[in-house]
Amino acid sequence: MFYFETMFANALNGIDSQNITAGIVGIASTILIVSFLFGAYQAFASGGDVRALGIAGIKYLLLGLVFANYGVIFRDVNSMFNSVAQSITSLSGATDMFSNWMGQLQGYWNNSGTQSLWSIIGGVGASLSGLLDALLILVAFILMPITYALFALFYSLYGSVLYVTGPLVLALLPANGVGQLARTYLVNMLVFQSWGLLYAIFSALMVVLNVNSVNNVLNSGGVAGFFQNASQDLLLALASILFSICIAFIPFMASRIVKGDVGSTVLVLLRSATWSGKMVGKM
Repeated sequence: MFYFETMFANALNGIDSQNITAGIVGIASTILIVSFLFGAYQAFASGGDVRALGIAGIKYLLLGLVFANYGVIFRDVNSMFNSVAQSITSLSGATDMFSNWMGQLQGYWNNSGTQSLWSIIGGVGASLSGLLDALLILVAFILMPITYALFALFYSLYGSVLYVTGPLVLALLPANGVGQLARTYLVNMLVFQSWGLLYAIFSALMVVLNVNSVNNVLNSGGVAGFFQNASQDLLLALASILFSICIAFIPFMASRIVKGDVGSTVLVLLRSATWSGKMVGKM
């Protein structure tokens, strides 16, 4: 499992240990009954619409079964998406690439990072270019772990909110009108589950581009053909910044893709890549 998936599983176990889920499901069951009665009233007010009443009854029965095993079903849905993500990484020979990259980056820094950083500053006579390079390296080596930690935290937070509020929102599904809230919840659930899939795709892409390890990046002298002739520290810093951008864009991309707004997502990514290239060029 990826690190953020393990973190989320621990969060779910902590929520269940406090009996929060059981209390929420109890409240949701009451809301479900009221919602079904409201749906039946809507069918009666529409001139005895038997079809609408039957649909409301089916929704009521299905949600009743879901609430009876809510924790297990939620975990099964999450495990299904996680299994697809794991399959993507297994087929490409990737693992938790971003987490592994941070570990390799830490090992490189402990071995030669400090010494080479002072060489960059001192070798150019403390020029403005050398100071900017050193600053970029420090920012990159700090940015990567912070970005990954925030991604794992927000993944757990987003999933926990969906887990806890799910029964309350889904209980509104049998009634027309307010049932739209339940459909919006299902869309958000799909967006959340897409985070892990996009993370796996990015990990597989790192393997395809041969940038899945520090040694591969240093031996190739660039990142997917870019940043040639850069120093080793600067090269790893630029790679880390690109990886941080990829992680940071996963929630944004997942939302856009699930909601069908793929075109604007691609345009935003192109603008971000162009802006990053200009900033690097200025340095």
